Amino acid sequence: MSNFEQFNLDFYQSNYTIDDQEEGSNSYGSNENLYGSKKSQTGDQPPASAFAPSEMLLSSQNYTGQILQPTYSPNTPLGYMDGFDEEPPLLEELGINFEHIWQKTLTVLNPMKPADGSIMNETDLTGPMVFCLALGGTLLLAGKVHFGYVYGMSAIGCLAMHALLNLMSVSGVSHGCVASVLGYCLLPMVILSSSAVVFSLQGIPGTLLALFIIGWCSLSASKIFTSALAMEGQQLLIAYPCALLYGLFALLTVF
Repeated sequence: MSNFEQFNLDFYQSNYTIDDQEEGSNSYGSNENLYGSKKSQTGDQPPASAFAPSEMLLSSQNYTGQILQPTYSPNTPLGYMDGFDEEPPLLEELGINFEHIWQKTLTVLNPMKPADGSIMNETDLTGPMVFCLALGGTLLLAGKVHFGYVYGMSAIGCLAMHALLNLMSVSGVSHGCVASVLGYCLLPMVILSSSAVVFSLQGIPGTLLALFIIGWCSLSASKIFTSALAMEGQQLLIAYPCALLYGLFALLTVF
């Protein structure tokens, strides 16, 4: 029995006394006091809205609308008034300007009218695509399925004219500008193909009409290129290759 009591004393032997217990309770109380002081300090701090930006507070105060029905008070800042009103129209972002298209069309229809170089020096392909489709459609009405020939000759002619104009002009020209001008000047050829639907062009009247349309197209194209590229005195030099190109379209239309 004495051995068991000795083992008990050896196993639970420690330096912990009653004074340590009292000191621990005092430290626990001090921790509570410290937690209470921190809580009181946090209670004295200003609300979170004091650190929020003034714009957010102003917008939350001025916004009085309902769901899907926003309304703004007169005190709303101008930054929140900006919406879709100041954005450009979708057609303008896509590069489609109907006023410029109409002016280019009138310039082609009237070869004697002076061309505006600032408007003509644009890569607008809306009108050329429409006129190419119109030419192919009128040829189709005449019993000629030549859409591939129309697009093929147009592409080759644009590349050839682009190379020639870059050699002749000082400033140079882009592929889009050449395609735009040649496509717009294809409008008189649509008139010739529309005439082929009504009567045959294989004869002297048809040949004379085709020559007149070729001269019309080449004169309009050379006038536009001269004004857009500032190539005064070189209109006849530009009109000759244009006449060769539009002559191919006339042959396609007549025969």
